Amino acid sequence: MHIGHIPLANRLFVAPMAGVTDRPFRQLCKALGAGYAVSEMVTSRKDLWNSLKTSRRANHEGEPGPISVQIAGTEAPMMAEAAIYNIERGAQIIDINMGCPAKKVCNKWAGSALMQNEPLAVEIAQAVVEAARPYNVPVTLKMRTGWCDTHKNAVLLARQFEDVGIQMLTVHGRTREQGYKGFAEYDTIAAVKQAVKVPVVANGDVNSPEKARDVLAYTGADAIMVGRAAQGRPWIFREIAHFLATGEHLAPPLVAELRRLLLEHLQDHYSLYGEGVGVRSARKHIAWYLRALPGGEEFRKHINTIEDCAVQWQAVADYLDALGQQMERIPAATAAAEASSELDEPAEMAA
Repeated sequence: MHIGHIPLANRLFVAPMAGVTDRPFRQLCKALGAGYAVSEMVTSRKDLWNSLKTSRRANHEGEPGPISVQIAGTEAPMMAEAAIYNIERGAQIIDINMGCPAKKVCNKWAGSALMQNEPLAVEIAQAVVEAARPYNVPVTLKMRTGWCDTHKNAVLLARQFEDVGIQMLTVHGRTREQGYKGFAEYDTIAAVKQAVKVPVVANGDVNSPEKARDVLAYTGADAIMVGRAAQGRPWIFREIAHFLATGEHLAPPLVAELRRLLLEHLQDHYSLYGEGVGVRSARKHIAWYLRALPGGEEFRKHINTIEDCAVQWQAVADYLDALGQQMERIPAATAAAEASSELDEPAEMAA
């Protein structure tokens, strides 16, 4: 599979999630079988580009390509300028956010709110494509099925986006009105796939190897995008890849491997965020990794009292050392429970 002229390793993608898919998380998912990962969204507001939050989101040091950066905004010239800003900082693919349902984004008429204003949505897509063209950087776009159940316009917009040069479309199978509640529907994604020639990616409720297989078969999509199910379970990509290739389930990770992955993830996380922010923002990742393991809930409460990165790291190491004395692998039932459990809404959704 390709995005424009750029080849991808496979058709298993990491969804952009603000507050989650930072560089350490993207690198880990890629190492564990994801063929492609999109950054947290970067605002098109120029006055915020020098902020610490945006500078972290635009940091791609040591990240294996292709580097894809998602941008969000409401004005075509600003979005075009944001595309160039990120291309000059290493972006090899630009993704336009028309899928975020968060109120703080939609209240500013960004994200999925743009689907209510079809002319503006197409104007933005065209402006970004034209800005990226001199750099030979393909532009992709992520959207929802529509604003609400009575206004599903993904197919109509998909055709127009393709006409102005968008080279891949990702569709989350929910309306903005749904947020992350209820269940994703895939008929609209299948209809988008039938309507355009560019690659189409199916997103929404892909939380197990079987679900990945079924969604790909039902929609005819070229790829699937996994979001919340990868939180604390970044090895889901290799599990899906193995199942699609063999029809068999991969064994759950060894406790020793989980220990190595989590501790390395924490070190990368601290390096990016520093001591104060790092210790606090790491808590959610630790909780996601350990939530279904023996004593995981009590340990989460303990972790939330720690304010020092080194102490936090050592506490996690000690917990996993003790767990390794009890079992060799994460229990298969745990992996299955995580795959089928109701998933939390992303911890942070901000422009």
